[in-house]
Amino acid sequence: MVYAFLADGFEETEAIAVIDTIKRGGISVCTVSITEDKMVKGSHDIRIEADEVISGIDFDKADMLFLPGGMPGTLNLLNCELLTEQIKKFNTEGKKLAAICAAPSVFGQLGILKGKKAICYPGFEEKLTGAQITNEKVVKDGNVFTSKGMGTAIDLGLEIVAEYMGRGKADEVAKSIQYK
Repeated sequence: MVYAFLADGFEETEAIAVIDTIKRGGISVCTVSITEDKMVKGSHDIRIEADEVISGIDFDKADMLFLPGGMPGTLNLLNCELLTEQIKKFNTEGKKLAAICAAPSVFGQLGILKGKKAICYPGFEEKLTGAQITNEKVVKDGNVFTSKGMGTAIDLGLEIVAEYMGRGKADEVAKSIQYK
């Protein structure tokens, strides 16, 4: 189970493209609002209703926590204490974490990227504290996946599918959506 966290100001396409791609790969996803309101407004004024609110989920049921970027969504994610505590716990336990665009900065500011390769949206590199910045579309280093932005959302989704279901399944999904 992947928990995908939605905060007011999230980047809609990054969230939906990653979620859709991994669901096509056979991975369960639960969208989670970081507030007590299931209705979340994206950075481009698109409203999406989350499956759950953060206070109602059991983090132990998740294998991965996914953070879409966007502004001010990324800042709202960083300021959600319950979420950041769980991100740190997941990292300590070696559970999987994924973020795209500006959201890898959350991991960086929590100290999770020290000594790891990572990527983010250009201009947020200084917030990837201790990371070795690369120029790849998607970077997987240990338990952490990072990606550049909206244009690499499908790539991130396919890497997550490959992680859980194998490269063959990821290639099958890519072919089915005319991506490759």
